[in-house]
Amino acid sequence: MATVTYILRKGQPFTQEELEEIEALKNMKDEDIDLSDIPEITPEEAREFKRVNPIRKAAN
Repeated sequence: MATVTYILRKGQPFTQEELEEIEALKNMKDEDIDLSDIPEITPEEAREFKRVNPIRKAAN
């Protein structure tokens, strides 16, 4: 399975190939995404999750 990674550099535009790949990913249906390598979580594991609400610093 391929992993797609983009490193954004300030001021560097995407190539035509990158734009086409991004568009293809945007149009992908949820059922087309292969999740077979991700284990399902059990209800017990889900109960252990905690919501995190980080405090954001105000922009100056």
